[in-house]
Amino acid sequence: MQMLTGIDQSDYSKLETGKRYYTYEQLKRIALALDTSMDYLAGLTDEKKPYPRKKD
Repeated sequence: MQMLTGIDQSDYSKLETGKRYYTYEQLKRIALALDTSMDYLAGLTDEKKPYPRKKD
């Protein structure tokens, strides 16, 4: 996950165990790495498929 998200392993471990809260940027990186939406990660939807991404 560190290579996919750029989040340090020790920080990621703290996020997983609830010892630290996600920042917007961290949540965005994780959603992109897992090909899902931030809403799914937050438990706001059961839909795993990400929303269509805007084209840059």
